Amino acid sequence: MRIIKNYSIYFLALLAVGMTTWSCNKGDDNTVVVPTIKQAADYSHDVVSSWNQRFLEIERYAAGYRPGPAPRALAYIGLANYEACISAMPKYNSLASSYAGLSIPKVQAGSEYYWPAVVNTCTAYLMRRFFASVASDKYQKIDELESLNNSLFEGQASKEVLDRSKLYGQDVAAAVWTWSKTDEVGHDAYLDPFKNYDWTQHIANPGDWKPTFPGPGKPMFPNWGSARTFAIQEADKLCPAPLPYSESTTSPFFAQAMEVYANTVNASYENVWIAEFWSDDLIDLTFSPGPRWLAVADQVYYLEKVSLETALYCNAKMGMALNDAAVACWKSKYYYNLQRPQTYINKVIDPSWKPLLYNPLTNQDGLTPSFPAYPSGHSTMGAAGAEVLTSVFGINYAMSDRCHENRTEFEGKPRSFTRFYDMAEENAWSRVPLGVHYRMDSEAGVNLGYRCGQRVNALPWKK
Repeated sequence: MRIIKNYSIYFLALLAVGMTTWSCNKGDDNTVVVPTIKQAADYSHDVVSSWNQRFLEIERYAAGYRPGPAPRALAYIGLANYEACISAMPKYNSLASSYAGLSIPKVQAGSEYYWPAVVNTCTAYLMRRFFASVASDKYQKIDELESLNNSLFEGQASKEVLDRSKLYGQDVAAAVWTWSKTDEVGHDAYLDPFKNYDWTQHIANPGDWKPTFPGPGKPMFPNWGSARTFAIQEADKLCPAPLPYSESTTSPFFAQAMEVYANTVNASYENVWIAEFWSDDLIDLTFSPGPRWLAVADQVYYLEKVSLETALYCNAKMGMALNDAAVACWKSKYYYNLQRPQTYINKVIDPSWKPLLYNPLTNQDGLTPSFPAYPSGHSTMGAAGAEVLTSVFGINYAMSDRCHENRTEFEGKPRSFTRFYDMAEENAWSRVPLGVHYRMDSEAGVNLGYRCGQRVNALPWKK
């Protein structure tokens, strides 16, 4: 508590702070007691982490959200919470003016807000809309968490302050949702991942993509490369061209396919562990590969006991980077339209070969994701996530990733790393021994993802 005995100083302080409610009481010596002003940095990350975990729980079972719509939802939720609390983050800038059509409501001058309540209501509002079609038992978890957090807030601020905070969080969320709906490609895309795309009309060269089975027989999200981005430009979306397609046994392309073949036919325990550890391909089994990096971030929040301010900042950057990485990757995928290793190896090397991707929930094996190979989506989103985490927590941050600890359907033991970049590069490599990508897919994806993360980091976040 700060005590001011000179009343003229007190009124100058009051004018300087205009955004905060001051309830001034007199102490025993007739001095004026001025309450401490609470900023976002004065609260813990708990409310953000609780919603991160709930997002991962629900997204795991949400059909049509992987790989692009889930990162997109994280971007809008992260931006909304960041903007909702920006007046309590004095070191940071609002980004709203950077986005045409986005108008964020202002806080009431001179009014007090309880920032965790703002975040709680804002996130719940958007989660209900982004996950409007999930099963009722999953949808109910949104209401449950909002109510649980609200019960924890009781007594932390007056009812008037809590009500004002909830209303403000809702107003900001509504504004962001309205803006989100103006993205014609991204909005509600999970309802129809295939659109009217006819892959047979895009077969012009021998190496072009063809369906793999088991699978839906058509490619997912053919238009995702035109969804809204937050930091990258059109010129940032394409990675360099892949190796020229060739079926010659002396060609570099054949060598890439043989590397996949050799690493699956003679798979080592380590490579199988790595492949399973990073997979996150299958609905109902795990969350998807983009949000995996939110799970990594959340582990760091707990390890470092970060503030609400830091969690809001990192969540916003993470969502934007993952969104932009997915959009850029899908632009390149359908531009180059390269067939998967399964198609090539079955034709040129071994007609009986299968990838190692296995679904323990359905007992299907030999699975390949249903969209073109180049570049790898896992690699692109992983590198973007690692770039963000490095910008917030440093280049030599060591940790053990416990995302799948104690899972029994696959090897769930934690893996330890000395840098986030090491995590991104192992994640990228994991797609080769799984049998679903060539090395060039992973390498190009990592480079593209780093670029997307760097573009997000370069936004004017800090004053």
